[in-house]
Amino acid sequence: QVQLVESGGGLVQAGGSLRLSCAASGTIFRINNMGWYRQAPGKQRELVATITRDYSANYADSVKGRFTISRDNAKNTVYLQMNSLKPEDTAVYYCNAYQVVWEYWGQGTQVTVSS
Repeated sequence: QVQLVESGGGLVQAGGSLRLSCAASGTIFRINNMGWYRQAPGKQRELVATITRDYSANYADSVKGRFTISRDNAKNTVYLQMNSLKPEDTAVYYCNAYQVVWEYWGQGTQVTVSS
């Protein structure tokens, strides 16, 4: 079993920055893809960014050029640097990870961007 714990959320003004972190722990032998998803009130959960074990990244069009995903394989940690934040980025952000065929989710961290 793998546990994912997110940190770094909070309240920020529009135009500001936040950095989210997600650390995996538990029975880990090889975590493959990791990523970030978000869910705003009344909306479905959506992909924000994903990154493969060899650091190939993929982004939602809405965050391209503003967000950067990265990871540290030695620490089993994934990061999301969020710049130029907009009120529409307000959501609960969830960390996601795959190990073999199993998928894991974090508990979520709230990001609120005020206008």
